[in-house]
Amino acid sequence: MNLETLLYGTAFSGITGNLDKSITGIHFDSRKIKKGNLFVAVRGTQSDGHAYINQAIENGAIAVVCETLPATIQADVTYIQVKDSADVLGHLASAWNNHPSGKLILTGVTGTNGKTTVATLLYQLFKKMGYKTGLLSTVCNYIGDEAIPATHTTPDALELNRLLAQMSAKGCQYVFMEISSHAIVQRRISGLQFNGGIFTNLTHDHLDYHETFEAYRDAKKAFFDALPFDAFALTNIDDKNGSFMLQNSKAHKVTYAFKTDANFKGKILETHFDGTLMTIDSKEISTQFVGRFNAYNLLAVYAAAVVLDEEPENILIALSTLQPVAGRFQTFRSPGGYTAIVDYAHTPDALTNVLNAIHEVIEGTGEILTVVGCGGNRDKRKRPIMAKEAVRLSNRVILTSDNPRFENPDDIIQDMVNGLTAEEKKKTVCITDRREAIRTACLLAQSGDVILIAGKGHEDYQEVEGVKRHFDDREIVRESYELRTKN
Repeated sequence: MNLETLLYGTAFSGITGNLDKSITGIHFDSRKIKKGNLFVAVRGTQSDGHAYINQAIENGAIAVVCETLPATIQADVTYIQVKDSADVLGHLASAWNNHPSGKLILTGVTGTNGKTTVATLLYQLFKKMGYKTGLLSTVCNYIGDEAIPATHTTPDALELNRLLAQMSAKGCQYVFMEISSHAIVQRRISGLQFNGGIFTNLTHDHLDYHETFEAYRDAKKAFFDALPFDAFALTNIDDKNGSFMLQNSKAHKVTYAFKTDANFKGKILETHFDGTLMTIDSKEISTQFVGRFNAYNLLAVYAAAVVLDEEPENILIALSTLQPVAGRFQTFRSPGGYTAIVDYAHTPDALTNVLNAIHEVIEGTGEILTVVGCGGNRDKRKRPIMAKEAVRLSNRVILTSDNPRFENPDDIIQDMVNGLTAEEKKKTVCITDRREAIRTACLLAQSGDVILIAGKGHEDYQEVEGVKRHFDDREIVRESYELRTKN
């Protein structure tokens, strides 16, 4: 593609060199640069791409997008100086792929909890209603029925536009995607044309990156601020930040709630381990999902589908057939009469929601045993809160390792323990080895008890010292069933 054509519509502060060049590819990683490529120097969290401009040129870059010109200018290289390289990268990635988001009906889902469930259920719902649909999510990406492994909640701008281009080429009409706060701040979604946005809720998370709750909240809000007039902004108005998300949005504003007056209103009638009976806009629906938090997710899905012009009756029929997302309140019934639940809950609010849901459905004298840890090299402030919430809502708690990454797992567990009183510690045991922690819980459980294994959900690995080793909570639960049966 011609460089001048590629840059059309891009705001830049200066150009040094010739724009009449044929570009063979775009990269922001200098190691991937090949002859004829355009290198975009992005300031990242770990390194600054400006430090690798010369390496990119040595590898074959014939043009460079940068915020600051390098000390040495090479005569045969074109330099395009811009205010924000990350933002420009998104627009260039879109242009390189012939603006794929404009050919799709693209809806983004953001919030602390529920993003994966809402996006995935919308994908499943629209598939059931006869549309070829795409999904970009934490668990897996889908182009129609084709599964593509996911490495991030929201891919980088180049990968994101490449996937959207594939979805468009293969006939997808609707695409639903999770949007993380990191992706918003890092401009990964710049240049995309959204038809709508959904806000689920906002609680304590990612403060290791954003530093303050206000910065985290404002990152989410920026997504809704950027939506165009012809898009919709759907928000959970029961959440105290729900109305805040809409304050400066130009999009058509729509709300959903259980407690507050809203455009779409829900009510829970019954809940048990096999599902929930609820009403949506006074229409009764039986679902396979458990807990109030999932009722909110279903209400968001219904509301979004109506706003996207689907018939309410058809939506309700399809909703009643949908099944829970992998690793989200995924239930396993043991031969011994106890129930194990694997859930991705890795924030204090998510853990509280899942435990409250268990309290709503547990029967008789059954007890709750929670296995939980916290990730390494992430927000340390939530560790004592996670432990305290687990103890408050459980009969017994096993604190264990999650993804320690480059931290000592025992130090992480100690951070959790530090949030407990002497009395609360009596209900708690620490088992660093996650496999042994899960097995111990399964050995301790009696008929009627419920084990919650929280934090990793769908993940099939454990990250230790930068290495991801295969580890799946669900496999360990099944193994523990077999061991207990044999014994």
